[in-house]
Amino acid sequence: MAYSKELFDTLRSNADSVRQKIADACKQAGRDPSEVTLVGVSKVFPVEYAEAAFEGGLKDLGENRVQELVPKIETMDSLGLHPNWHLIGTLQRNKVKYIIGKTYLIHSVNTLELALEIAKRSESAGIVTDILLQGNVSGEKSKHGFAPDELLKAVEYVSAMEGIRLRGFMTMAPIETAPGQARPVFAATRELYEKAKSCVKDPSSFNVLSMGMSGDFTEAILEGSTCVRVGTAIFGNRNAYNA
Repeated sequence: MAYSKELFDTLRSNADSVRQKIADACKQAGRDPSEVTLVGVSKVFPVEYAEAAFEGGLKDLGENRVQELVPKIETMDSLGLHPNWHLIGTLQRNKVKYIIGKTYLIHSVNTLELALEIAKRSESAGIVTDILLQGNVSGEKSKHGFAPDELLKAVEYVSAMEGIRLRGFMTMAPIETAPGQARPVFAATRELYEKAKSCVKDPSSFNVLSMGMSGDFTEAILEGSTCVRVGTAIFGNRNAYNA
């Protein structure tokens, strides 16, 4: 055990606080909290933070960068700890080969070329990789992903690929300067998600809508999110460990 009891207690308490907020948002929306997966985003923090969070009950962990994800997976595996690993950051095509077979879900598939690379390498390895398509519904130039008018076309193309399973969509809303500003982006993404169900081969497995981070996850849940990606609210300010 590389982490302190203080760290363990802090992360578990923070995660419990987030879970309570998820439950409150679900109650307001008339939803069951079990419908929402909490992904703890341990990016930048040392691996002992991921270890402590997992041991404290956080079974889904997210990372932004392949070069940080892979060593954490290897270290955790050596300890007999096996979280569901989510890659939530931008994935370059030349890094795909390093993560095939290692992820529970890739959230950030933002081009057809990237989807094809994942499909080819997965098929060659004899596995099926679960992915989400990233939608840039807000239209911000600083964000990656398919524009709304491209997203449904991409669904038809990607869902026909062998080696991958399209599970749903991911999006990021603009940083809020006032409460509620993110909700229109989440609502528009949910509408596209519902439309896309008629375009996929297996609608029953198209069931993940990844929306919401530390600052706006409650609003995302009110608009139908099934997966929230929470870093700061659980792990704290990452500036001290920023690489």
